[in-house]
Amino acid sequence: MSDGLSVVGGPEIPLAEIDLKTSRSSGPGGQHANVTASRVEAVFDVEASSALTDAQRQRLLERLGPRVTAVAQDARGQARNRELALQRLAARLADGLREPKKRRPTRPSRAAKERRLEQKRRAGQRKRTRRRPTGDD
Repeated sequence: MSDGLSVVGGPEIPLAEIDLKTSRSSGPGGQHANVTASRVEAVFDVEASSALTDAQRQRLLERLGPRVTAVAQDARGQARNRELALQRLAARLADGLREPKKRRPTRPSRAAKERRLEQKRRAGQRKRTRRRPTGDD
């Protein structure tokens, strides 16, 4: 992963196009958290990327916006958080690039229609038997 970030179903993004920012992690951690910038934020600028095709760029802009970010502060060390942030960024990009399957319109079968109508007849009959009896019977 030293030369680029592989995106499943997408391009290989050079690490030079990903901005990695570090800061102090939030939450518990004792004295270690106060002196270590272990939180890593990976930011990818979709519009400025040269690794994407026009179609991929347009799809990502529509789905995720001009900047895609991923944050990791799970681990104690900065190196592990960097790996996690890059993995999460790759997963978000892969999800944004995934094309939805085309829906094939279907119709209910004859048996399904008959089952539905029979169920409606039974429900109507059940409701008729629950009515208050009339005096003309």
